[in-house]
Amino acid sequence: MTQNASMSVPAPAQPDGLRGASADFAADKQAFPVPWGKAMMWIFLISDTFIFTCFLTSYMNVRMSTTELWPNPSEVFALTVGGTTVPLLLIAIMTMVLITSSGTMAMAVNFGYQRHRQRTAALLFATAALGISFVGMQAFEWTKLIVDEGVRPWGNPMGAAQFGSSFFMITGFHGLHVTGGVIYLSVVASRVLSGFYDRKGTYETVEVAGLYWHFVDLVWVFIFAFFYLW
Repeated sequence: MTQNASMSVPAPAQPDGLRGASADFAADKQAFPVPWGKAMMWIFLISDTFIFTCFLTSYMNVRMSTTELWPNPSEVFALTVGGTTVPLLLIAIMTMVLITSSGTMAMAVNFGYQRHRQRTAALLFATAALGISFVGMQAFEWTKLIVDEGVRPWGNPMGAAQFGSSFFMITGFHGLHVTGGVIYLSVVASRVLSGFYDRKGTYETVEVAGLYWHFVDLVWVFIFAFFYLW
């Protein structure tokens, strides 16, 4: 009797057919071991990919279909340094800044999983500072085009009117993402520094922020290739 009492009670049999399927879907089960924050960020990035794809596709369509002269990006975005005109100098610096920020962001994620609070926060702040530098250079670029060159979203004295609308729409939307990323990284860095994620027991939020920042950097590579080099 004692031996029979100590035996485990077998689990109830799983119902078959429609009742079994209903029971499975009604149960609180996780299909993939992915945190909700990371899953939601991936969904957001996928939707954002469609938006940027539409923008760049529209730009290529306008560029190829317009009958007016399209301005040469190497001349439009050139800077004069010491009496010498250097094509795409500012754009090259902006690209290098974002590539460097990807490196600091990757190191921040690495130190985050190692629970190095000071190093993680410092690298996140450094990434945010590089992002601010990028936005500042983009503001200088916009000012130069609007004030010095007379480019508007509805007109362009250098050629095709669609140049201004395409430029301000694509680079402005990307700059908005960088600005949002700077705010996001600053908040995460402040929480890291305060020990919030140590008390929470995980630094997954740092990795989620890294996914967003790497996406922003990757989008700029496509903008650089399609808009400035073509």
